[in-house]
Amino acid sequence: MAELLQDGGVWIVTALLLGIGLAGCVVPILPGHLVVFAAAVGYRLMVGADAGIGWWGFGILIVLMVVSQVFEILSGSLGAKWFGGSRWGAIGALVGGIAGLFFLPFGLLVGPLAGAFGFEMLFAKKKTKESAVSGVGSVVGTLAGMGFKIAVGVLMVACFLADVLWW
Repeated sequence: MAELLQDGGVWIVTALLLGIGLAGCVVPILPGHLVVFAAAVGYRLMVGADAGIGWWGFGILIVLMVVSQVFEILSGSLGAKWFGGSRWGAIGALVGGIAGLFFLPFGLLVGPLAGAFGFEMLFAKKKTKESAVSGVGSVVGTLAGMGFKIAVGVLMVACFLADVLWW
């Protein structure tokens, strides 16, 4: 009976961390992928190496986490370029995205928009309409990055569960 309660407690803690991690993929204040990774580490520490996630599973989670973070940071910049912005618009979207992190949650969208627009106007010497299109592209790219982040979070949870339950 004590072992059943212990196993149940391990899964309750792990499921809570996985749920918080998935929520963090949507809510910008929580570090979603990091919490999912912490759930995997915690599970392995609680149950031991024999029953926990393997090293390949950790490797996959780390790669997914890094790829998602890089894509999320660059997505506003890529969106600005996709919509016809110049190199300056892409740099502005990147700078604005980083600055926007300090003004959550709205800064995540307003930062790349303002950065792309401002850099296009100041450095690329583009007109208002062209600069605005680049700014809108940065917002579209940022939203795509957020969607990618959610998809990767779900994939991380699926990889963790597959490793623990089937492999």
